[in-house]
Amino acid sequence: MIQDLMTGGASLEETLSLWAASLREAKRRIRPLFTQDRVAASAGQFVDVLLGNEPRKTGWMRAEAAGDRGPWRQQALLGRGRWDADALRDIVRDHVVEHLGEDNAVLVIDETGFLKQGKASCGVGRQYTGSAGKITNCQIGVFASYVSTKGHALIDRALYLPKAWASDLLRRKAAHVPETVEFATKPRLAQGMIARAIAANVPFAWVAADSVYGVGELETALRRAGKGYVLGVAANHWFGSLQAADLVAGEARDVAKALPAEAWKRLSAGHGTKGERLYDWAYCPLADLDAADYDAPIPSIWTRGLLIRRSLANGECAYFTTWCPAGTSIETLVQVEGTRWRVEEGFETTKNELGLDHNESRSWHGWHRHVSLVMLVYAVMAAVRWQANAITPKKRCRRTGQASAHPLVGPGNSAPRHKARPTPDLPCRHPCLVNLSTRPPGSRSTLSP
Repeated sequence: MIQDLMTGGASLEETLSLWAASLREAKRRIRPLFTQDRVAASAGQFVDVLLGNEPRKTGWMRAEAAGDRGPWRQQALLGRGRWDADALRDIVRDHVVEHLGEDNAVLVIDETGFLKQGKASCGVGRQYTGSAGKITNCQIGVFASYVSTKGHALIDRALYLPKAWASDLLRRKAAHVPETVEFATKPRLAQGMIARAIAANVPFAWVAADSVYGVGELETALRRAGKGYVLGVAANHWFGSLQAADLVAGEARDVAKALPAEAWKRLSAGHGTKGERLYDWAYCPLADLDAADYDAPIPSIWTRGLLIRRSLANGECAYFTTWCPAGTSIETLVQVEGTRWRVEEGFETTKNELGLDHNESRSWHGWHRHVSLVMLVYAVMAAVRWQANAITPKKRCRRTGQASAHPLVGPGNSAPRHKARPTPDLPCRHPCLVNLSTRPPGSRSTLSP
């Protein structure tokens, strides 16, 4: 992921400068959260270590990288310290909006698992997680990812508390679960995240999610908020059409089987790790409704519909209920659904690179603090990538292919006659930028740092 920062016009020096300035600004923003300088310093070191090369970001490894004799300061930051993780979440959200915000952005809701051993970690239990593809002992975190044409980053999170935990007073007390926290389903957690984003004036026009969140109160809440959506549903979900010209009635899988060949269209859901993610798609508009019927802020005509995705490899179908302004094209709905890939990319990056799932704290506060700090670092990375790619590259000299920096080279002047010495790659000393070096493995630079 870090190597992607160099795909635009920014040079290595410009990218280093962006990194340094962005990290300083991030630490400045979170400084008011801490009443003591030593706790603020620990938070700054925590952020630096997350960007390091350590394969695991455990307490002992973070302490060693920070120069501490043990993990006690790291543990105090996540556990005993008195600071508000929700305030940090809001800082992360505002940072993302400031750098990546667009009116037509998509808010993607998804969950990921945190594999655990034992029974003491807050919210842990045997439950299904897509991270492992099975029922196993884990925690489940529900996340909201902000996706625009400028990039994507996580802006909200919530630890799912199963019923067995929510009703067990002793376990709640041991894990420091606030008394105000009650059992909430995953769709209810998602609804709370969307409500917080709307209350904070986060610019977005769409919400995308899988079948866990596809029906019920979430749909009604989005219609009232005037937000479009593409939400996954089960194959047996029933759809009925109010369009007299094209009646549709039945379960989603039966509707898909009855569609003629010309109803399908091959489209890309976006660029993935192996190229364009091509599928066959079909869209069935079901009803044109007045948004005023749902107390939407702006009365207008919206269309409720069924979007179907069919795999080219095995013909398996996925189904989505949609709500969009009348006249929205199938291409737009496909692109909205395709943004769900970005949250999976975010989970993979934050776990592999930033230690999202390396949290050793067992408390409610520890989980939210650790995850929020990781979200901050990921938001900074997304902002730096966007800024680096937006920089206009320097004009290159046609003879050498290098940026023209000699004062005599320009219109009407020729390059100096002496043979230019190649500029060796500068060694990168910041831990978060070691992967940006273009030197072959094993080679050494002739310049000192």
